[in-house]
Amino acid sequence: MNARIANIQSRIIALQTQQATTTSTARTSEQTGSAAGATFASQLKGALAAQSTPETGKTYKLNGKGIPEDLAAYGNGKIPAEALEQVGDTRHKLWAPAAEKLTQLIDDAKRDGVKIGITDSYRPYTEQVDLARRKGLYSQGGLAAKPGTSEHGWGMATDLDLNPEALAWMRKNGDRYGFVENVKRESWHWAFRPNT
Repeated sequence: MNARIANIQSRIIALQTQQATTTSTARTSEQTGSAAGATFASQLKGALAAQSTPETGKTYKLNGKGIPEDLAAYGNGKIPAEALEQVGDTRHKLWAPAAEKLTQLIDDAKRDGVKIGITDSYRPYTEQVDLARRKGLYSQGGLAAKPGTSEHGWGMATDLDLNPEALAWMRKNGDRYGFVENVKRESWHWAFRPNT
């Protein structure tokens, strides 16, 4: 953990140094300065989005679109099962850092006397197509993302089985584990956002 913190700190310092250099050479153009600031913000986001799993020591990172770099080549909803990680002792799978954090979240909630279940996790493209057909597209008042755009298709979202106590617990604690409630009308949908 200390090594990860030191790594992030050194990246931030390097990016700040780069930003200072870029900003000083870009002062002649406000537009260029804004672009440099945006570049710095993007680089900083990338540095902070890197995740390392304790078991494998493998580093996981999101690309500029917020998609896991190690899964991007497969495509949304087309990720093979072996490229994902199981959540605890459930049948559910997610992107490795999300699976690890969700497992920890569920265990910690249980220690607090709160039961959190999972109703959905990674969703293959064909299941997203079926869901959109049955429940309608979210953009048209339904409950499904357009196939090929779902956070479930990247292993970055889970649908949770939450009673009122569990929902209150999630709203109070979810962000500590990187999970945010980000879809209106869907209190069960929680997306994984590393380092939120």
